[in-house]
Amino acid sequence: MIHPIAAGTFYPAGKEALLKELDKCFSSIKGKAAFAKGSLNKKVYGIICPHAGYAYSGNAAALSYNAVKANKGKTFVIFAPDHNGYCFNPTTTNEDFETPLGIVKTDKELVEKLLKKCDFLKQGKIQEHAVEVQLPFLQYLFKEDFKVVCIVVPSPKYYKEFGKAVASVCRDAIIIASSDFTHYGAAYGYMPFSARDAKTEMKKLDSGAIRFIEKLDSEGFLNYVEKTGATICGQYAIAAAIEAVKAMGAKEGKLLKYYTSGDISGDYSFAVGYAAVAFV
Repeated sequence: MIHPIAAGTFYPAGKEALLKELDKCFSSIKGKAAFAKGSLNKKVYGIICPHAGYAYSGNAAALSYNAVKANKGKTFVIFAPDHNGYCFNPTTTNEDFETPLGIVKTDKELVEKLLKKCDFLKQGKIQEHAVEVQLPFLQYLFKEDFKVVCIVVPSPKYYKEFGKAVASVCRDAIIIASSDFTHYGAAYGYMPFSARDAKTEMKKLDSGAIRFIEKLDSEGFLNYVEKTGATICGQYAIAAAIEAVKAMGAKEGKLLKYYTSGDISGDYSFAVGYAAVAFV
């Protein structure tokens, strides 16, 4: 069993407080806007979802999860970055996860199939907040009627082969790429423009990356991130997810919402971008 490490920091540690916070995320205007316009009337193969504190990125997360709320009983494959530096190759686990809302079951059969399919995939213990913060959203929507396969993608090695392998083994799964977008500020060591211009420049920088995502161009996306230096923490998770959904039949990515933590706090000297994207 993998116990929570982000409860009490990224999201409330108590069950009732967490449910109240999730209610707030899903009832927010930001959480409903794209669907009020009827913009998603196609099959959704996967999503990109942020993994920051719910007070900041929860509305974007709710938008992404609204796109897959009809998928009760499914397995969700979560691609996430490695913030801890523990993994050198893609890594998965066959352990279940615990959150304040209960136990999230891992699809152990699919994990075994993936391990047999991909000799570069390792098995280990995943204690990664980019995975953990996604789980209460799934529990909120589906209670116990879903499973997960959680995978840390720490580098660009194998991302194309791995995405295609996931698609072949997990054909009916829904893909989740857990990623925030540009991290700006001295704390992140990334200040290519002034704080005064951060709101505009962050959106411009992330919009360039999102254009490649919308075209399902994983290679173009990674080249753009390398060229610009954009601090997108889940860039390799996104690239692997693009390859997976493309192999499953997705034709494009649809941007549902983009904003930054500065839009919430009013402070752009230390800000992170969040995007909700659906692959259709």
